[in-house]
Amino acid sequence: MRSTEDLGSSHGWRLLRGVLPDGREVFAKLGAASDVFASEAAGLRWLGEAITVPEVVEVGPDRLVVSWVPQEAPTAAAAVRFGGDLARLHRAGADGFGAPWPGFIAELPMDNSPDGDWPSFYATRRVLPFLRLARLPSRDATLVERAMERFAEVAGPPEPPARVHGDLWSGNVLWSGGTGVLVDSAAHGGHRETDLAMLALFGLPYLDQVMGGYREEFPLAPGWRERVPLHQLHPLLVHVVLYGGSYRDSLMNAVARVLSL
Repeated sequence: MRSTEDLGSSHGWRLLRGVLPDGREVFAKLGAASDVFASEAAGLRWLGEAITVPEVVEVGPDRLVVSWVPQEAPTAAAAVRFGGDLARLHRAGADGFGAPWPGFIAELPMDNSPDGDWPSFYATRRVLPFLRLARLPSRDATLVERAMERFAEVAGPPEPPARVHGDLWSGNVLWSGGTGVLVDSAAHGGHRETDLAMLALFGLPYLDQVMGGYREEFPLAPGWRERVPLHQLHPLLVHVVLYGGSYRDSLMNAVARVLSL
């Protein structure tokens, strides 16, 4: 890069905005990340088969460079379009639940090895590993385990694997070009309601319009609203692991709602 702007850091990685010798603007993450950057690059390329995402310019064990996304203020119309784009991404599907590359969310490894059905994948590949890392009080951990036992019962009608972003909080949606552009993916074959539940977890501008555009393109199975807490268990456990007990109450509230389904 011929010029750079320091954008700070995240999860121990240095963030830069730069310009390549050919004039293209790029965003770079730098740091010793082992397989993290390769995983994110593979996921972005896979998502990019279905929708527009940043182009992977360079990837290595110490860096990920992608095309720069110029941002704009969100609008209701952009939100409707984003909802339709997200629906088309999910409908593009996956070969199974999981992915052929190692999984990560932030710097935390995730097991992407395949499983035959989503409730089993979600329990064994997403919730249980982070429950072990979260070091919750034994009573809380027991309640999470009880909720896990109900996954098959409360997951709703079986659906084929969707092509999901996997870490779809509002900070990973950049408003650009009249829609939302996905960044920082933890992509894999999963359940489409997981992406939607995570958008709701931390809030997104014009979320009602996003959901309207989504459902117009790809209607959701009955009961999807009641299943939102089920799909929020994993990201809430991740936040307990990363940031501590301040997320414990939100996690246990979601657990209680799953147990009441």
